[in-house]
Amino acid sequence: MNRDQQRKLARHVAVVGAGMSTFGMLRDRNSTDLFLEAFRDMTESVDNEFDPTAIDAMYFGNFTNDFFVSQSHWGAVLADALGHVPRPATRTEGACASSGLAFREAVFAIASGFYDVVLVGGVEDMSGRSTAEVAEGLALAAMPCEREVGFTFPGVFGVIAGAYFEKYGATREHLMNVTIQNHNNAELNPKAQLNRSIRKIMEDKTRYAADRGDPIPTWLDEKEFLRDAAANPVVASPIHLFDCCPISDGASCLLLVAEDIAHRFSDNPLHVAGIGQGSGRGLHAADDLTSFEATRQAAEEAYGMAGLGPDDIQFAEVHDCFSIAQIMHIEDLGFFGPGKGFRAIADGLTRLDSLKPINTSGGLKCKGHPVGATGAAQLVEVWLQLRQEAGRRQIPRDDLRIGAAHNLGGTGGTSTFTILERR
Repeated sequence: MNRDQQRKLARHVAVVGAGMSTFGMLRDRNSTDLFLEAFRDMTESVDNEFDPTAIDAMYFGNFTNDFFVSQSHWGAVLADALGHVPRPATRTEGACASSGLAFREAVFAIASGFYDVVLVGGVEDMSGRSTAEVAEGLALAAMPCEREVGFTFPGVFGVIAGAYFEKYGATREHLMNVTIQNHNNAELNPKAQLNRSIRKIMEDKTRYAADRGDPIPTWLDEKEFLRDAAANPVVASPIHLFDCCPISDGASCLLLVAEDIAHRFSDNPLHVAGIGQGSGRGLHAADDLTSFEATRQAAEEAYGMAGLGPDDIQFAEVHDCFSIAQIMHIEDLGFFGPGKGFRAIADGLTRLDSLKPINTSGGLKCKGHPVGATGAAQLVEVWLQLRQEAGRRQIPRDDLRIGAAHNLGGTGGTSTFTILERR
């Protein structure tokens, strides 16, 4: 579709607040506790005095707390917890893209003129289940035929990684580059679940072995550690443990308002430049296992709405549930050509101090992946970076103006891509 033919919003939308809880295995807190923590963090981020009763409606992303904590109806549950009854609250579900969809629906609700102030959020509470049970719950997002043959998500992305390796010549060494980069970024993020660099993990394991009187590991560098099958066991070849995101609990939220009233809330709002959504077929029907058609569609729609292209995006959060996914997404979004993503990461082109930083938060791989909260949490990171509030992981540029977030659901069945702009 030609960019000149792309649809535009009838009314512009701004983001005036963003917040999230700590991500991790947080068994002492439930979904309501986590969301209230994220809401308080968001409220504190609003520049001007903010009355929560101004919120007209709420959209919450949640994948399957129905399974994880045996509780459904999260729109009503969270509206009650926030004290916002009887205003409308809607739960959106798109697997791991659930709160990416919530953000999109909130934008449309404001753009239609029906609402002026909308709360967007997401939450998931996964740690109360065993690893096997979490795998079973997440598998509900796969296509029926994928579930029938016993695919889990590590299995799916193992197949995808194998196809990518065969087509483009990448190896496990290139997956390690993703892992090392994300751990380095997460070490600078106090809310990240796995906030230690691979180097620090190596040092801790060496110290632990010495304290126990065990043989001292002799890893020379991060890649030698990641090659060690005892330290980094295979999960679904060629995917190993450190290629996988962790089981996570957490919540995130953002405050959206009509652009013409944004000045009431913020001295430095962000503006929704483009939003896109796409759908994809299951692996059995995919034309190419090394690309996600839903992501390509979402990107085309968002770029068209914004009147921008991939080169205009200065940094992005992408949905790296597994290390191979980050490589594929930066290609599908047009940042690098097909088969060029793994080389770009190896060459340092996506580091924090590069011209195209990717996953400054640590990504799903290290920040954590409470699935219903992920899409909104990615946008929280874009908010922090564009407002120069990301602390030690702040991208070292004073001209940051355009950032984006990419959210993927299931085995590629749903994708959203959102572009935010500081004007």
